[in-house]
Amino acid sequence: MTEICRVRTPPFPFAVLALALALALALAIGCTAAEEEAPPQPPLVVLAPVDGRDLEEHIEATGQLLAVDEADIAAEVEGRITEILADEGDPVEEGGEILLIDPERRELERADATAQVAEARAAHGEARRERSRVSKLQARGAASSSRAESAQSALEAAASRLRAAEARLGVADRSLRNASVKAPFSGLVSRRFVSRGEYVRPGDKLVSLVALDPIEVELHLPEQDSSRVSLGADVDVRVSPYPDEVFDATVSMISPTIDPRTRTLRVKAVLDNSDGRLRPGLFARAGLGMARRTAVAMIPEEAVLQRADGAVIFRYDGEGRVQRRVIETGVHRDGEVEILFGLEPGDWVVTRGHASLMDGSPVRPQNPDGSPFTRPLASVGSASEGGVAQ
Repeated sequence: MTEICRVRTPPFPFAVLALALALALALAIGCTAAEEEAPPQPPLVVLAPVDGRDLEEHIEATGQLLAVDEADIAAEVEGRITEILADEGDPVEEGGEILLIDPERRELERADATAQVAEARAAHGEARRERSRVSKLQARGAASSSRAESAQSALEAAASRLRAAEARLGVADRSLRNASVKAPFSGLVSRRFVSRGEYVRPGDKLVSLVALDPIEVELHLPEQDSSRVSLGADVDVRVSPYPDEVFDATVSMISPTIDPRTRTLRVKAVLDNSDGRLRPGLFARAGLGMARRTAVAMIPEEAVLQRADGAVIFRYDGEGRVQRRVIETGVHRDGEVEILFGLEPGDWVVTRGHASLMDGSPVRPQNPDGSPFTRPLASVGSASEGGVAQ
């Protein structure tokens, strides 16, 4: 008989398997807990220095041309327009007649007032003579005191009527003068609001008058240039109708205050316009010379964020955190912007990665190429001269 050999498989060590599974589960739980407890890394940011530079720049401003004198002339008397002596575009001299408002009616009113004055003057003379006569009779005892008082009262009443009549004559004289509408200054009639035959009342606009020689340019200078302009200073003015021509002007007025809304200074300059080519309302560009400034704080434009409270930057404190600062900017040039306050040359600012930062946020600075930031920060916070710990 053939003997069949049986090989016996040793029993599997289930206890060892259970121990291995428990160990693996413990390791998995431990790794997960370690991952959950690990703090998040601060965001990476790119820094740039605040450079102190010397700037040489033209002092420039924009504005518009204005008439030195401009007025809407209104009627001062009631009546019908009987004659127009100067039409739109016509020149008029100071005191020259522009139009007439029924002067014949005013002459009749003056004649009536003159007659009333004559009548009142005669009555006043008669009352004066009567009082004199009664006074003499009273002195001789032929007139009572009551009669003398009546004569005096009549004289005073006559004097009052005379003064009233003379006042009405004065009003009639003025109305006659105002019936002839005259130019308060030399200039041009820029617009006419009435026509011949139209009935007007006091206060109705009749014509607009404008003086064009000389003419003014009103400018608005940035506040940083406010100390560089003075009365009598020369100004070069350019306007778009004559792009290749420069008009000479002289500063005639400097506002005593800075506009708090625009942070600009209002300045006026006068320029000759004897040929009449310049007109009010033209946009003007002006140059007020050259200015040189030293140690101007400049940073890249990309470092500046616009927020509800103004222009904002994040300054690196040298110890792994940033400070949020509201700044005021000045000149923009070649991708850089001037900082008027809020930073000093030698500071460092964040140029990238700052969109979600807050004041005091921790950061990991790096160079634009992605390498660790190790430039010296001797002037920034308490950073060591060897570099910044990463």
